[in-house]
Amino acid sequence: MDDIVILDWNCTHVVRANESLLAQLRAGSLLEAEEDANITFAMEPPEPPYLNVSCELPVAYAQPLYGYVMPALLVVTMLANTLIVVVLSKRHMRSPTNAVLMAMALCDMFTLLVPAPWLFYMYTFGNHYRPLAPIAACYAYNAMNEVLPALFHTASIWLTLALAVQRYIYVCHAPVARTWCTMPRVLKCVGWICFVATLHQSTRFADRVYETLTIEWRGQRGVTVCYVTHAPWVQWVSIDLYYTVYFVFRVVFVHTVPCISLIVLNVLLFRALRAAQLKREKLFKEKRNSECKRMLDANCTTLMLIAVVTAFLLVEIPLAVVTVLHIISSSITEILDYHIANVLILFTNFFIIASYPINFAIYCGMSRQFRETFKELFIRGAVTTKRNGSSSKYSLVNGPRTCTNETVL
Repeated sequence: MDDIVILDWNCTHVVRANESLLAQLRAGSLLEAEEDANITFAMEPPEPPYLNVSCELPVAYAQPLYGYVMPALLVVTMLANTLIVVVLSKRHMRSPTNAVLMAMALCDMFTLLVPAPWLFYMYTFGNHYRPLAPIAACYAYNAMNEVLPALFHTASIWLTLALAVQRYIYVCHAPVARTWCTMPRVLKCVGWICFVATLHQSTRFADRVYETLTIEWRGQRGVTVCYVTHAPWVQWVSIDLYYTVYFVFRVVFVHTVPCISLIVLNVLLFRALRAAQLKREKLFKEKRNSECKRMLDANCTTLMLIAVVTAFLLVEIPLAVVTVLHIISSSITEILDYHIANVLILFTNFFIIASYPINFAIYCGMSRQFRETFKELFIRGAVTTKRNGSSSKYSLVNGPRTCTNETVL
């Protein structure tokens, strides 16, 4: 007997049943129907029946956050991060530290920009309840809403760690910095980070297969949707093994290790900053003004980068904790309700996105050079300090000037 498809209007779950079970389902004998081998429910792991956003996120929270707040946040983030890239790409602003900061700004911007069309379509225009089709749209949604944002965010996390490591080397191991923190080495490091982040997410582009399925949806017959299954190669290696390896790697190397490392590096940098402050006060008393000024510039740069890393940790640590709890609940023992976990992940992701424009405020508030360059872009005839030995645009970070000295922010 031919299979037919019934749609649960509350969450658009598909139930595939043969006609002999219709009476039981309509009469509410759901438990008896579940015992029949011919019925499969949409939320039963490991495969959802077809692509529908209403079953992926708590819409009551997702629609106001992603549909109404996100468009304004997108404009602010695009403007702020574009200005960061423009300012840091100026010739006199080029330095190893600024190269990492610019890469971070680009990754953060693309993390929000890539899924933006789908956020507008699904939540701003209110299409989240509709099943998605055709197949090309389903593949595009998966790539732009799931895979690429995770790729760019992963790269941003590792770039933040690279920034902290680089600054630690500059402050605490100055002689080594002249060898390891050159522009070519830093650019190579940025390239490797982007490559490994892409490699980490590469399997996610091909771990699902979408096929067309015709259903009855809200009284409409012949509605085409995307039926979702795992790719044959995922089933061959084992679905459990695939997701275990992927999420264990993500929890360890994308969340836990970077966050712990950044906390340690922040503490070490703060201690070094305090020691440098005491030394600067001593130089000031000894009337050694040139060295005092040079150390002040270096301290300001370190303090600004500590602020950037701290802002990053404030939003990343909650996501790391929720992700770990969610994975434990899904794979080992339930310690966090599935719905609550989804709500928490939704809010933590939103706060991460909301934090993206903060870096621009930090740069403007704590970097004289960034402000001066910003003024030059938009205010004709803006007063800038002469670029000579006493220039505020070029200040030494570590010792005498060499080809590896960086422009101080």
